[in-house]
Amino acid sequence: MKRNRWVIPLAFAALYPAAAMFRAPGGAAAASVADPMPMPADTMVWRGGEIGVRGGRFVLAQTAPPRTFNPIMSNEQSSNDINDLLWESLVDYDYEHRTSMPGLARSWELSKDSMTYTFHLRRGARFSDGRPISSTDVMFSVAVAMDSVLHPAVQDLMTVEGYRMTFSAPDSYTVVVRCARPYGLTLWAIASMRVLPRHRMEAAFRNGSFGSAYNVSTRPESLVTSGPWRLEQFVPGEKTVLARNPYWYRYDAKGQRLPYLDQLQFPVVPDQNTAALKFQAGETDAVENVKPDDYQSYLDGQKKGNYTLYDVGPSLASQFIWFNLNTVKEPGKDKPVGSTYVDPVKYGWFKQAAFRRAVSKAIDRDAMIRGPMFGYGMKSWSTVTPGNPNWFSPRITGDDYDPEGARQLLASIGMKDRNGDGVLEDSDGHPISFTMKTNSDNDLRKSMLTMVKEDLARVGVRITPLPTPFNTLTGNLRNDFDYDAIFLGLASGVPPDPGLSANVYRASGLTHFWNIKQRQPETPEEARLDALAVVLARSGNDAERRRAFLEIQKLMNEQAWFVFLPVVKIMIPVSNRFGNAQPQIVPNRVLWNMERVFLRRPARSG
Repeated sequence: MKRNRWVIPLAFAALYPAAAMFRAPGGAAAASVADPMPMPADTMVWRGGEIGVRGGRFVLAQTAPPRTFNPIMSNEQSSNDINDLLWESLVDYDYEHRTSMPGLARSWELSKDSMTYTFHLRRGARFSDGRPISSTDVMFSVAVAMDSVLHPAVQDLMTVEGYRMTFSAPDSYTVVVRCARPYGLTLWAIASMRVLPRHRMEAAFRNGSFGSAYNVSTRPESLVTSGPWRLEQFVPGEKTVLARNPYWYRYDAKGQRLPYLDQLQFPVVPDQNTAALKFQAGETDAVENVKPDDYQSYLDGQKKGNYTLYDVGPSLASQFIWFNLNTVKEPGKDKPVGSTYVDPVKYGWFKQAAFRRAVSKAIDRDAMIRGPMFGYGMKSWSTVTPGNPNWFSPRITGDDYDPEGARQLLASIGMKDRNGDGVLEDSDGHPISFTMKTNSDNDLRKSMLTMVKEDLARVGVRITPLPTPFNTLTGNLRNDFDYDAIFLGLASGVPPDPGLSANVYRASGLTHFWNIKQRQPETPEEARLDALAVVLARSGNDAERRRAFLEIQKLMNEQAWFVFLPVVKIMIPVSNRFGNAQPQIVPNRVLWNMERVFLRRPARSG
């Protein structure tokens, strides 16, 4: 695979052209007669793949439903998967060429000092209710993104060394973005900010209820979107149904407005096994999360089942264990500031890097790859996995399987089996025992957690696995901190640039899971991590960013804040009934080009 730079060099100052597969159409006369909506002045025409036909639906099961349709407040993957289809930004990501491309902005320029971008909005782009999208909507979206009370994750991307980006709108179709210094992630920050309808959401923002606006109880007809799809139906615990945005600005080479499909349906299923059964029964059209133990049966069943199993490479989603080091940051009713959420005895164990490293040394990752991964796995020691060739480094390693080394580390911090029962005790006689949660809908993780339990038992540490519904788990890790340890991971951003994950490394970040929302780094090591995160996210020098990220990864493994586990190689079955279906490793694996996917019409007999 050709290696590409995903962050555009800041020296680039010419007018950014549309990506090669998009060109302005020859004229409005090419529009489909079946499309009653007028063609926008600034369209985008897709030239590549097959020309499709309108109609049909695509069905993909979800094991967790969305929790919100508000793209600014959305954090969990189940919500993001849907919101990525409903909402659009000024800048888009070109999955095929792995670079930026125009979105609601048809073009932009970068100033000679590399600190000011001027975006030219697409004339004729409309929300799903037909209202024009203008700079007024962009400026409203900026106000929401920069709100200090809401503090959405995108705000940190739009802050450069303590200085926020400044935005202005000289006219209805121009937005100017100024940074205090050259910033390598400017385009990706803008791409992360979804454009919201001011005419529908400003009231909630002004009255302080924006955080709960566009929640899952919102009536579909009231939910106005900027992307290729709109919400048609949401039935809690049952399904989400999307329909095409009839005003979207992208077309195919024959003048047909995209998307081709009438509907996307996302039925909710309890687990991956049920998702697989629905696909095999022909009730769904793809399975995004196939268990490795099912790969061979999918390979064998392709012809009979009329589907193709695509090998898209090692997952970009990392997997790791972390321990609860969160402390109370604000005065409350139950706990004083500075107290721990987890039992103070356990906190005393967890805060020691030697304990965390011992846990890592106790885990047999090769056995995991041979066992529940059925050989379809790879070791990974970073939030960037081997599936990301632009940023993965084989030089990064952590504490791999060494049970004797684990025992020695545990002994060095006073943990010994004092009563001969096979379980270590600390110096005060407390048995080394704790719980570990993972998401109950993920069979692979549950199997891996069982192996972690068995491996740790061999060195005298007792854990109790607690499979937990995913939405409950996200509340535990961000809100009530009701856990000892968690086994989860992080999905890759789009684009898969680690600079977009600065909130993982920054002590104040919402994904600094082991101890989030620190006002100031609470350890010298976290202070160093903070400094490196600034360079990674904000430097315009590619070599400098890469050096910073190498040091971040080494520090993460030295401290074992995350105990990294293997990642699985991904295979995705998709029905052959659809044209232009091209799953790939970058999220969303199946849905990324859904506006171009079409239902093939059966050949007529005779």
